[in-house]
Amino acid sequence: METMNSTNVENEGWIIPDWPAAPNVHAFITTRAGGVSLGPYASLNIGNHVGDDPSAVTENRKRLRKYLPEGPVYLRQTHGTQVFQADGSHSGVPEADASVTMARKVVLVIQTADCLPILLCDQAGTVAGAVHAGWRSLCSGVIENTVRLMNKPGEQLFAYLGPAIGPDNFEVGPEVREEFLAKDIQASAHFREKEDGKWLADLYGLARQRLTTLGVIQIYGGDFCTVAEKERFFSYRRDRTTGRMASVIWLI
Repeated sequence: METMNSTNVENEGWIIPDWPAAPNVHAFITTRAGGVSLGPYASLNIGNHVGDDPSAVTENRKRLRKYLPEGPVYLRQTHGTQVFQADGSHSGVPEADASVTMARKVVLVIQTADCLPILLCDQAGTVAGAVHAGWRSLCSGVIENTVRLMNKPGEQLFAYLGPAIGPDNFEVGPEVREEFLAKDIQASAHFREKEDGKWLADLYGLARQRLTTLGVIQIYGGDFCTVAEKERFFSYRRDRTTGRMASVIWLI
């Protein structure tokens, strides 16, 4: 089995966060490249709940697994705010939209295809977190719940914003904007009105706002668009029938 190697991961066409994490913090994000799935799931679909051939998903997950120290902690994501404390002793697939660990070699994983994956760690490399931040979970407080469970001051945390739908492509109704404004009126800065009464939402900006409010100011990434980069990323908004990418993080 291969160990995590930045050159090997980059050769797969995957993303390594550009952030000043401690040397014992390992993380990467898969793209569409490197798998065996066909059609709308081509090629490295990690999701086993989206209609893809189960044998292809199994092979894709094997290819992901070879870069990990242990099998990853997959979650049943529900667009909620539950955070799972992963210590390596669980069984089954926990229902949660984020996970946190302080244990070595416990691999956290989030699956996305437009929703925002956020990877977190502290400066000392003693705790890691992974967040599935779709607009519903983001608005409802999944970031806040995750940072709370990490139990570190915000100024000691690093955050990396992975590939998500960009601000030029995330069209929402006025009710979505109103939900965010009801939580924080400052969220209005991250919505642009369209002529048809709809709004363009900046998921990255909304996440940065929530993180900054928590004292997390060392924020990296956030310059992708899953919708625009069709050859590189899966996108539910663009294609409906599509695969899922994996964002993984662990401590050694």
